[in-house]
Amino acid sequence: MLILKGMAMGMAEVIPGVSGGTIAFITGIYEKLIDTIKSILGPEVWISLRKRGLKAAWERGNGTFLVFLLAGMVLGVVLGVFGISHLLENYPVLLWAFFFGLIIASAIYIGRQVDKWGPAEIIGLILGGVVAYLITVLSPAQGSDNLIMVFIAGAIAISALILPGISGSFILLLMGMYTLIIPSIKSFLENQDGRSFIILVVFGLGCLLGLATFSRVLSWMFRKFHSLTLAILAGFMIGSLNKIWPWRNVLSYRTNSSGEEVPFLEKSVLPGAFEGEPFVLGAILMMVVGFVVVFGLERLGKK
Repeated sequence: MLILKGMAMGMAEVIPGVSGGTIAFITGIYEKLIDTIKSILGPEVWISLRKRGLKAAWERGNGTFLVFLLAGMVLGVVLGVFGISHLLENYPVLLWAFFFGLIIASAIYIGRQVDKWGPAEIIGLILGGVVAYLITVLSPAQGSDNLIMVFIAGAIAISALILPGISGSFILLLMGMYTLIIPSIKSFLENQDGRSFIILVVFGLGCLLGLATFSRVLSWMFRKFHSLTLAILAGFMIGSLNKIWPWRNVLSYRTNSSGEEVPFLEKSVLPGAFEGEPFVLGAILMMVVGFVVVFGLERLGKK
């Protein structure tokens, strides 16, 4: 089951605008994943290793959980690159509709986990929604290969990665760093380019700092303000719906690392104004399927 959950997270990360954190929440492993990341990147595991040995450190860092989940994520990324990329290229409206239904149901599911809806939770829900929506409509910035900016981009993007409703790759795109990081990976793999290697190392260090810091913040928030944190995360999901609305017209394109023209700026429109086949009935059906998947997983979890 952990491998399957990891596969779902990996496939979600292939799709710009869909967060692996959303899938982690749907499948009931989100808080455990946050605590595990916090332990691995904090002093807890290393203290256990020094004082009580390898077995205690493995248990403290949820080693078995992490190994199976990561194995599934690797499989999911590979399947996603081939399977979901094919669907995204040939049936984008239906795929986005599925994820739209999935995330609506996820927001409802998270909202139901809130113990009591008070003024603080309602404000948290609204603020989370507004922040996520504003992120989806921001215009991408101009990127920079300054190493300080690369480090900051890594820290911010990886933090977004573990937030339900916000895609790390989309944050990179907004910061203008997507077209620097992805070509750097390709350049290093193909040519072992020294400059690309430095950029990737600095980006990776930023990711480690972002994970170590943000996982501790989220873990603390879950312990101290559980209902408020859930309300904010539900708001993030609702606010992100603009990014995965099935009917979006492309305003401009960018050239990816393979030299292909891919959508860059998009605008959400009604099906009647969509520049292409809207597949309205099919999209509605896929929204329902996405909705059913979430609550089907919830019922399976209870059993």
